Amino acid sequence: MKATAAVMHRVNEPLSIEQVDLDAPARNEVLIRTAFAGVCHSDLHYMEGLYPRACPCVLGHESSGVVIAVGADVTYVKPGDHVITCVSVFCGECEYCLSGRMSLCVSPATRRPADGPQRMSLNGVPMPQPGHLASFADHMLVHEHAVVKIREDMPLDKAALIGCAVTTGVGAVFRTAKVEPGSTVAVIGLGGIGLSAVNGAAIAGAGRVIAIDRVASKSNLAREFGATDFLDASTVDPVKAIREMTGGGVDYSFECVGLKPTVEQSFRMVKRGGTATVIGMMPTGMRFELSGAEILGEKRIQGCAMGSNRFRTDMPRFVDFYMRGLLKLDLMISGRVRLDQINEAYAQLKTGQVARNVIAF
Repeated sequence: MKATAAVMHRVNEPLSIEQVDLDAPARNEVLIRTAFAGVCHSDLHYMEGLYPRACPCVLGHESSGVVIAVGADVTYVKPGDHVITCVSVFCGECEYCLSGRMSLCVSPATRRPADGPQRMSLNGVPMPQPGHLASFADHMLVHEHAVVKIREDMPLDKAALIGCAVTTGVGAVFRTAKVEPGSTVAVIGLGGIGLSAVNGAAIAGAGRVIAIDRVASKSNLAREFGATDFLDASTVDPVKAIREMTGGGVDYSFECVGLKPTVEQSFRMVKRGGTATVIGMMPTGMRFELSGAEILGEKRIQGCAMGSNRFRTDMPRFVDFYMRGLLKLDLMISGRVRLDQINEAYAQLKTGQVARNVIAF
């Protein structure tokens, strides 16, 4: 079948709206009519060449939709089901899956064999499927282990955000760092993931949640998501300010930018015995420096892969959180755009003024 998609042909060039071909669902595959897709900063890394990516391709990974067809042996979903997609496609059989760390699965079992027909093609030439999804298209053909079924009364525009921003930010708080009630938390960078981390820390019962960004206008938004304090990093040294505010540093910090200075700041602002969690997607080859003396104070720094999620159980719970008024997803959506406005949406994202635009199909 034909799908309308935003195709990336070359680095640092606008995405092109074109017709691509999708194969029929094979065994264990699901065909989805895309409802909404988030304009996430992670895809911008590929568009700017910070991560190598074979082209042409269709990006996009934060999405929701409705199942319209399934392949053989699919029993988890059926046509008409509402679903959220996730890049943490799991095989269910490898060491990581069997030890409960499904977000680390990289098994090729959920991909089609390289010597056969692929799920997506352009003018007869097979196309790669970044993140196993390619959701900047009005239809997606994915493995059934890339989706989670959700309740039908959940608005699909908000549901799309759960596919990446919420699962990564809230998951980093709940699963990766395991923030404790009453603890102190700092979050650097207030995009969709950072705001989700702030929201998650508030839900977890953190006693103080300090939000940090270089855009002062995000102060009120951060407080709506649960921040108790806001620091404008363009006017103050956030490390010095946090040490003064907390009497030595926070228990947990979350870096949601992916830059060398902010990663180093995230480590320096936690107190002895504290933990810094790096969520931001760092460019390939980036290095950062830490103080050996601080390491001796049992300070820790750790990475985070999509919130260490178990998305088949996590995402339905996040949906319930939203429906109960705990997750502030209405506030996260800065605007809705058409697919043919995707380049303008990414230009707006680079200004740092928006939390999340969503593409409405």
